[in-house]
Amino acid sequence: MEALPRLSGSVAADERSLERSSERAVVKAAQRGSNKALEELFRRHWRGAHRAAYLVVHDGAAAEDIAQEAFISAIRSLDRFDRRRPFAPWLHRIVVNRAIDWTRASKARREVSGEATEMWDAESPEVDLDALADSGRILEVLRSLGPEQRAVVVLRYILEYTPGEISELLGMPRGTVNSRLRRGLDALAKAIPGEADGD
Repeated sequence: MEALPRLSGSVAADERSLERSSERAVVKAAQRGSNKALEELFRRHWRGAHRAAYLVVHDGAAAEDIAQEAFISAIRSLDRFDRRRPFAPWLHRIVVNRAIDWTRASKARREVSGEATEMWDAESPEVDLDALADSGRILEVLRSLGPEQRAVVVLRYILEYTPGEISELLGMPRGTVNSRLRRGLDALAKAIPGEADGD
């Protein structure tokens, strides 16, 4: 990334308290050119972005690349971001869309090459799976879902977005989100009885 210009005194003063600042203040400082604010955004949101990518693609290296690319894309577009809105949903939309694209492309490459290699690595050391209840079984079920369905299940039940928020994030009708969630819940209910009861 290119070096940013030296900061004015007011931006430098903002940086001293970034760790205690509201997200809106951090985004504002980042929009004004603060490298420290960009670092703070990264610190606050990297883990969630990486986890979202991993839960869609189930490939540790790819999830890291996807999350990094999503951050770069977000930073490049930061001047257009409305800081009255939360940063995480905006970033997660970029991450999940890139993860869906990666999954589709990976599947197409395997079909074209005739490879039958396994793309899932539930034992990846880069991912903290302990935070997920009964993670091995949940990951096994997620593995069987298509990328678009997997994305809505991850957004709803792991990242805890509402169906309306998912509809807005992914730019799809609410009915499509609900349908994909229902099929995902049905799959979860078969594999993990009692874990996927509706809201």
